[in-house]
This record gives sequence, C-alpha cells and structure tokens, in this order.
Amino acid sequence: MAVNRVPVLKRCRALGLEPSYLGYDKKSNRQNTRAGKKVSEYGMQLREKQKAKFIYGVLEKPFRNYYKKADRMKGMTGENLMVMLESRLDNVVFRMGFARTRRESRQIVGHRHVLVNGRIVSIASYRVKAGDVVQIKEKARSFQRYKDIVEVTGGRLVPEWMDVDIENLKGTIKNLPTREMIDVPVNEMLIVELYSK
Repeated sequence: MAVNRVPVLKRCRALGLEPSYLGYDKKSNRQNTRAGKKVSEYGMQLREKQKAKFIYGVLEKPFRNYYKKADRMKGMTGENLMVMLESRLDNVVFRMGFARTRRESRQIVGHRHVLVNGRIVSIASYRVKAGDVVQIKEKARSFQRYKDIVEVTGGRLVPEWMDVDIENLKGTIKNLPTREMIDVPVNEMLIVELYSK
C-alpha cells in the first residue's frame, strides 16, 4: 500500500493550508518562499486537487475514481465529490472526535476498532449513509489511547450532520452533509475544471 511520508507541516506550507484542518495544533514559523509568485490557471487547479487529496489522505487513482462517480451522479459534480470524500469512514471517525487526525482515524479503522451498525468495518474508504451508527467497539473503548484522544478532541466542534456521544464513543449520521456544512478550504470547481479538460 502506498503511503505519503511527506512531513505534514512542510506539505501544508507548500499548499497554503492551516494544519488545524488536518487535526494538528502545530504552527510552522517558516515562510513559503514561493508566496507572491504568479501561478498559472493550471497551477491553481492542480493545487486545489492536491489540497483535497492531502486533507482526506486519498491517492490519485482513488481520487480520480471519486471524480468519475461524482460526475455520473445527479447535481453539481464538485459538490458530489466533496460529499463523497466527507462521507468516507476514516473522515467520519475523525469528525466525530474518535481520532486526533485523519491519519490516526485511518489507522483505527484499519486495526478493526470501528463498528458500523454493529459490524466491524476495516476499510477506511467505506462510505457511510444517513442513519448509520458508527462506534468504537466495546473491547477497545477501555484502551488508554481513546482516553487520551477524548481529552484532546473533547472540545472539538462536531458537524451538524452527525450526533455524537463522546462518552460512549458512539455517533449517528443524521444525514449526509451538503457543501455548506463542509468546512474544508478547497475550491472544488477548479478540480472539476482540471479533470474536465
């Protein structure tokens, strides 16, 4: 399996992203040396795509597949793409506050600690639906790791499209998010322009 090993802060600086969108509290003091340089239209489109891929931890091939699916669906392609990325299981676990970062949430899912509707799901790209119940399995709840996570993420704002019981590490998807509910700084229209060339 391919793994992105680029240091997070370095990548955030290159893409002009705040590390807080990825769940990191750190700040980089260095300045981006390319800041202020003129970027071509293609460069802007590519940067938006790289931003979305980096935030959600998706590689090129699956990202392209998401785009193709979003294009076939009814409605705006860009909005469909963002909703599909947002409804991935690893992202949902992160949003519910059961993990500090999306990378950690991916690991938690991979370690078979997550139940969806009472069944273990170990696929990070599994897409949740409205009405799904996502929880950390009983045996894992007592781990020190989750006590530490809850301490850090307890004050994090939970999106309005989910209900979360942080004490019992359990949450319900009320409905799938709309684009307005997704607080990710990505201009999805540029991604659509890039892929539709």
